[in-house]
Amino acid sequence: MQWLAQLSPQIRQYMVVTGNYWAFTLTDGALRMLVVLYFHGLGYSPLEIAMLFIFYEIFGVITNLIGGWLGARIGLNKTMNIGLFMQIVALCMLLVPTTLLTIPWVMAAQALSGIAKDLNKMSAKSSIKLLVPDDASGQLYKWIAILTGSKNALKGVGFFLGGALLSLFGFADAVLTMVIGLTVVWILSLLNLKKGLGQAKNKPKFTDIFSKSRAVNYLSAARMFLFGARDVWFVVALPVFLANSFGWDHWSVGGFLATWVIGYGIVQSLAPHVTGKRTGRLSDGRQAVVWAIALGITPALIALSLTYHWHVHLILIGGLLVFGALFAVNSSLHSYLIVSYAGEDGVSLDVGFYYMANAMGRLIGTVLSGWIYQDFGLAACLWVATLFIAITALISLGLPKHQTPLTAKN
Repeated sequence: MQWLAQLSPQIRQYMVVTGNYWAFTLTDGALRMLVVLYFHGLGYSPLEIAMLFIFYEIFGVITNLIGGWLGARIGLNKTMNIGLFMQIVALCMLLVPTTLLTIPWVMAAQALSGIAKDLNKMSAKSSIKLLVPDDASGQLYKWIAILTGSKNALKGVGFFLGGALLSLFGFADAVLTMVIGLTVVWILSLLNLKKGLGQAKNKPKFTDIFSKSRAVNYLSAARMFLFGARDVWFVVALPVFLANSFGWDHWSVGGFLATWVIGYGIVQSLAPHVTGKRTGRLSDGRQAVVWAIALGITPALIALSLTYHWHVHLILIGGLLVFGALFAVNSSLHSYLIVSYAGEDGVSLDVGFYYMANAMGRLIGTVLSGWIYQDFGLAACLWVATLFIAITALISLGLPKHQTPLTAKN
């Protein structure tokens, strides 16, 4: 462990934050897949399954808005550890006998999990801003991309884990395994995460939760429609479609979606190289518009394939892979831009507001995913996704369009 002691304090804290985020993400991805597949197996309709996640997304919106203010007042280390503990409690709520796993109970557990997830994510993303020197924008982009990309790769592993554990051990034992593992991580985080990280020098007022930055507001609006475009077909419609129309079992659905998210995470980690680091220029609003336009083509083509029954298997699977790669670049670019735009003191305020919009997009997408798929089918979900991405591109036209050369510290 001598090499660990030789690392700078900033690197060690980055490792603690990332490890914490990784562990949480594994349980979050596994839990979502467990709930979708388990209740689909019980005969719940797509809209009913979507309703199970309503409070998860609603409380995510509220948590990001308030959580940024809370992190600035009490420190990001505390909000991160509170998030971990709340996820443990949410998982424990699902360990009740099967007869008690009613829709209201599961919705309550998902609400608590939504609060926990967004406290953890907001804390992790905000922390990185404070661990990188002000004049090292390239390094900031790289660290954000690694954190975001690795998180989503592990979320994919979580999808696979959820499907596998459900098939092998059943719902209750799968949840218990996650409770034990996350409890160990929570204890280690309490012992190692720096005290007072991200605590603002000037205590912000509650009214400061709403961003006063034009760039942050535009980016937040673009983020809302971007994630609505993904979740309107990916959260409920796609897993159910794969199970019903393709006849895939739990292993196949969980494994495929896991592979998709893992690949998505890998591309996110490489986004700084894809979007212009090699040219010595940082990404800006201009690139956000271009990448959004490129993304919007894919769901439209898949929708046409489904509508006219033309090579559905090939185009859906291939199109999903292309969509994942393009969405990964868009998401990573946005994640860098928000941390770049955020103020230094009380950084979590701007980041929290931005992820509030992110959660709102997921909420809109989740509700529409169940309703539109149930009444109109997957093709309709994809057309809505195309519309949302077009709106994302239009909003992105309002983002700052200036590029700053990368510094030597990148």
